[in-house]
Amino acid sequence: MDRLLFGDNQFFGINHMSEEKARAQSMRFQDTQAIMEVLDIAYDEGIRTFMCTTHDRVSQICDVVRANPGRYRDFIFYPCMPYAHKYANAVTDHGMVGAVTHFMPDDGLMKTMLSGGKALASKDVEGIVKILIDVEMKMFAGLDTPVIFLQNVFTDLLLGMGFNRAFRIFHDHVRQKYGAEPGYITMNMPMLLDVLEEQGIENPVICSNINKIGFRMAGGLERYLEVLRTRKLQAIAMSVYASGAIPAEEAISWIGDLPNVQSIVFGASSGGNIRNTRDLVQTHMGPVTAPGVA
Repeated sequence: MDRLLFGDNQFFGINHMSEEKARAQSMRFQDTQAIMEVLDIAYDEGIRTFMCTTHDRVSQICDVVRANPGRYRDFIFYPCMPYAHKYANAVTDHGMVGAVTHFMPDDGLMKTMLSGGKALASKDVEGIVKILIDVEMKMFAGLDTPVIFLQNVFTDLLLGMGFNRAFRIFHDHVRQKYGAEPGYITMNMPMLLDVLEEQGIENPVICSNINKIGFRMAGGLERYLEVLRTRKLQAIAMSVYASGAIPAEEAISWIGDLPNVQSIVFGASSGGNIRNTRDLVQTHMGPVTAPGVA
């Protein structure tokens, strides 16, 4: 993995500290071209990995990258699925079973089974999960997706339900069908790591909030530090600035001293902030691209 990953929260009106700023960003990035202008800045500054949801607008970004292979030769996507709001809206509109069938291929056997309730009655959860992953991945066809993530809303819902086998289903399907590394986003990294290890998933890629004040770190800062020091995982740190509560250099310097933190994912909407973060990561953590990559 690259040391520095570019996230998409700012493009879709997500800001954990300011609703006003979130609304302003949502208005600014209504047009896909506005998003591409920021992605171009990040790419030209050497940040080549875009960690993104499967928001409908991301499919338009994929179209642009596919249409310009020379320009985006080293562009990498890290899809994060499923996009929770899309499914929540579908449940509201179509009901639980209707929401699942809504995203199935029109002529698929699984859709026929679901419409009659057979798959749910027979508990064919594995088949449903695999097809939903495949549907989410369609927009990335032909693009480089070396790591594929399960979004935190679903990761933590599965943890809360105790449906631990779902993580193994996701892990195996992502590796076998896409030749990619499975990743997991969570608000409780220590708890998730315990469950993944119980499922036989070793040295997993886990993305979670990691910052020096424990902002949105379920289980507590000390527990996270203990896990990073003593357990085997590939950690990706998000919310390293704690939504602006920690000065940038202080935040990244602290992250750079932690063991097992492979990468930082951040969002920015200006060239200055992108370059500043890149420079800080290079100073405190080394080159922003993986070894051997230009």
